[in-house]
Amino acid sequence: MFKLWYSRKSCAYAPHILLYETNAKFEAEHLDFEKNEQISSDFLQINPKGRVPALVTPDGVLTENPAILFFLAQTFPEKGFAPNDPFELAKAQAFNIFIASTVHVAHAHKHRGYRWVDDKEAQAAMAAKVPANMADCAQMIQKHLLKGPFVLGNSFSMCDPYLALITRWLGQDGVSLNDFPRLKEHHELMKQRPSVQKASVLYD
Repeated sequence: MFKLWYSRKSCAYAPHILLYETNAKFEAEHLDFEKNEQISSDFLQINPKGRVPALVTPDGVLTENPAILFFLAQTFPEKGFAPNDPFELAKAQAFNIFIASTVHVAHAHKHRGYRWVDDKEAQAAMAAKVPANMADCAQMIQKHLLKGPFVLGNSFSMCDPYLALITRWLGQDGVSLNDFPRLKEHHELMKQRPSVQKASVLYD
């Protein structure tokens, strides 16, 4: 039995989708960031980082999307969420790490500039750069990383919920999916999956 801590509009959307794909029983616990529930003493005992997602497993708590997505893929090998070949698996991991380390950070500059700088004008300048940075990320994914129709090719994998998160964010960041037709195709493909439909209701 798993328990996923999440908040609306957060990156927990990606593992939430993958949990639905496993068909395993799990509990989802919402944190209201507007009420700062993520820094409550109770939640900080679960994740001292004060962030989501946090996945409670029988063996302990996991944080960080690449780790959680990989854990679910390894826990349910029959689902084929991750490649068996070591090199292909490393490429899948590289995709998810790129999303976490570069794309998510670029997105966070819009609302979380205070993490990097205190000056309000500097924060505003960072936010203003978000559309261009996210467009650059979208171009990188479309041109070099998306094999199609799914991230790794013809089969759904642990990478696809993470890309679904990003295509969900692009419009909010001032980037039109119409400018990236392959990403738009992936976005529409993912919207047809029951797992995405279930998760989307909770994150709108």
